Amino acid sequence: MPLPALEHIMYGPVRSRRLGTSLGINLLPAGKKICNMNCAYCQYGWTRGAVRYRGQGPGWPTAQAVDTALSARLSAAAERNEVIDRLTVAGHGEPTLHPEFAEIALRLRSVRDRIAPGIPLAILSNSTTASADDVRRGLGAFDERYMKLDAGDSATFATLNGGGRHLSDVLDALRTLSPIVVQAMFVRDARGVVGNSGDAAIRAWLEALETIRATRVHIYTIDRSPALGSLSPVPPRRLREIAEQVRALGIHTDVFQPRRRDPERASATSH
Repeated sequence: MPLPALEHIMYGPVRSRRLGTSLGINLLPAGKKICNMNCAYCQYGWTRGAVRYRGQGPGWPTAQAVDTALSARLSAAAERNEVIDRLTVAGHGEPTLHPEFAEIALRLRSVRDRIAPGIPLAILSNSTTASADDVRRGLGAFDERYMKLDAGDSATFATLNGGGRHLSDVLDALRTLSPIVVQAMFVRDARGVVGNSGDAAIRAWLEALETIRATRVHIYTIDRSPALGSLSPVPPRRLREIAEQVRALGIHTDVFQPRRRDPERASATSH
């Protein structure tokens, strides 16, 4: 079963495969998945009524509400000496769709600098809005930018990720956004319709990585029930093979295996 959408701005901390003890920040409307993609592996299920433009629909938390929520949560953590490795903007959809994303990003950094200056501020994004000027200004406030790229060819991008953006637009935006960490989810499909771990798909993806000049790559596979029930995890051996091909390009690469008992609760752009 898909995970239910989050109800609050702050959640966790979650024990993340990739980011340690990660305190989540959800910028999406409460209880409703908002995304401009429709990834077959999304652990929040299929996107119902994909967003076509940023800020579509009601219920977005205000910049002041996000500021207040993080301030209160970090103050409470400081009082009880709680260990937090990262502050991660993620949630149950695409956070950069927020109409006040740039202002919120700057506020998050200001709150972090004031209360918990040693904790990195990170974001998980599906990369589709990275060409927008205000989104780029907002992204500049983050210490770590984890940007999705699961496919290097248009056909795989369309079947795996859905959405209305052209892959070429995403690659053009990422090329000028350095430094970034690429996050790539690899899956297999029992029906043979959706998948990105075959040789041809990997060759195209590697060419895309060279194009955007990623500084680091995170490779992982599904660890939750996906939207498309016929999907299954990619075996560890294949993930390692893919990682070695990335390292041959001179790009530092990390592989993260599924942890079925992990209490992590993150977004589809995944902590």
